[in-house]
Amino acid sequence: MSRFAEVIVLARNAEEIMGPLTQPDDNREWHQCFTRVDDGMFDGSRMPSQECYAWVIQFIRLNWRGLLAHLESLPWPDPYSVQVLVRDEEDSCFGLWMIYNGKLVEVPLPHTKREPYEGNSVTGVLTRTDQP
Repeated sequence: MSRFAEVIVLARNAEEIMGPLTQPDDNREWHQCFTRVDDGMFDGSRMPSQECYAWVIQFIRLNWRGLLAHLESLPWPDPYSVQVLVRDEEDSCFGLWMIYNGKLVEVPLPHTKREPYEGNSVTGVLTRTDQP
């Protein structure tokens, strides 16, 4: 089944944690790899504890069901900085997921509504309610 989805992970000091997800691993449910976004503008003037990076991945099949649970289980050095943006094929916009009390949960966004889309989506469908 063809089913597009994009996922962006933002996190502080997470290069070591995300490193394995940038490499192929036959033991994972999904086979695509994250790519780190690097704007090339880091000049060393910021404190190392403030380094925040982004990693992106695009899925072309509905084979990423275990991704959110896997991300939730990682030993993040700063779990309060972790933000996961998910946009499935039918979504109007990206949904925002953050770690609260050790769990990766969706943060409700104003003017949006998520509805189940059984069998065809990992997260359901997120639609904007302010569109005509």
